[in-house]
Amino acid sequence: MERFEFRKQTSIYTNKQRGRKFPIHGNISWPRLVKSHNNTKNNNNKFSNRYNVNLHTIIKKVCLLLATTAVSVPAYAEVGGISATANPIANSSGSVTNQAIQVLQGPYITNTYGNGIQCQSATMNITPYLTGTGNFKRPFEHTYQDPVYDMSDLNDDGVLDNPGQILYYVPTRTGQQEVYNISGGVSATWSRPLDKEAREKCMQAAETQIALQAQLTANKRLDFELARLKNCGELMKAGVMFHPKSPYAAVCADVVLVNPPGVVENHTHEIQTKPPISNDAGVLKEISIGNN
Repeated sequence: MERFEFRKQTSIYTNKQRGRKFPIHGNISWPRLVKSHNNTKNNNNKFSNRYNVNLHTIIKKVCLLLATTAVSVPAYAEVGGISATANPIANSSGSVTNQAIQVLQGPYITNTYGNGIQCQSATMNITPYLTGTGNFKRPFEHTYQDPVYDMSDLNDDGVLDNPGQILYYVPTRTGQQEVYNISGGVSATWSRPLDKEAREKCMQAAETQIALQAQLTANKRLDFELARLKNCGELMKAGVMFHPKSPYAAVCADVVLVNPPGVVENHTHEIQTKPPISNDAGVLKEISIGNN
């Protein structure tokens, strides 16, 4: 059977004090009945629980805590029974807005003239931009009402006559603002090939190609006009033509059908016959032969 003790206060006791420490558990020593704890006859209290508390460390921490604790108390001033409260408030806020305009440099402008001819020329890029930012708070208030308390002490007993009573309110500016920013600009880049000789040769080849294409176009136009003339002439000789009011009558409107050289056009002549010979001598004219 183990030994039980009730309502026994632990005495602050130690037989080995080091560094200003003291135990907070009692020095319990009695013979054991069940658990031996390997105690010998020369040491009856070899096993014990010992927890030390350093008073010097606790005092230092308490002093440091009191020193670093600050209490902010607004300052009051009393003038003629009217209180004036001085409670300055400093607010600092800021914002940073980073805006960047990225200009992507593209390749040179390449002009293609056909037949595999491609020439690069100078390139100019103009990029206008417009950006905007806004900074605001809601709800927006220009001022707030700052209360002025009654600090009068007419009997000079050190106790306010009307503690907590508000005499009036003073409108105070909040300093709240709305900031809007709009920025605009233009970004321009200019790029030019450095190989001038190669560019000039490419432009000459381009001009030749353009002239060749123009001649091919003229040949096609000539072939069309000749085919139109031939077909319209053959149809006109065959007696076939568009109606004058047809929208396609203009196709052959400028074609004229004429006889080829050496071919006489079909025509008619009017032959005049002489009157018959009269037997009347009176119709004869006088004819004088010789001198008058």
